Amino acid sequence: MAKREWGFDPHSGGVKIPETVKRETVERVEKHAAANYAGLYTRLDIRFRGPLCYIDAYTEPEEPSAAFLQAIGETRDEFMARVSAVPLHMCRLRYFSPDNWSLAFYTYSDEKYKPCYYHNGTFLGTPEEGFDVGGTYLRTRG
Repeated sequence: MAKREWGFDPHSGGVKIPETVKRETVERVEKHAAANYAGLYTRLDIRFRGPLCYIDAYTEPEEPSAAFLQAIGETRDEFMARVSAVPLHMCRLRYFSPDNWSLAFYTYSDEKYKPCYYHNGTFLGTPEEGFDVGGTYLRTRG
């Protein structure tokens, strides 16, 4: 009979995030975003659930054309308010320790978070590095 071995899976499990780490993570991500992505988003939404941290950004929509507004039957103000309220899902982080989080990138093609590597080719990194992967969406919009 083959012996069963345990292997680390960075995309399952994790540890419940302590309140102090939650506060520090929000501060770290907001500081990093302000320094590196200023003007590409209007606000961030950073929320936690169990071992997971979800990071969303809100952006200012492009100005719609009059023909487009007529086609959808909305005023400019209605359109801008509606689209501004829709978050841009950037990434999901899974907590293992303050500088060891796994990363899942939100894919709009199937509307799911998919495990991925950090830009440095590893499965574990910091919240700031995770934001940089999700920041791909901000850079393509800006």
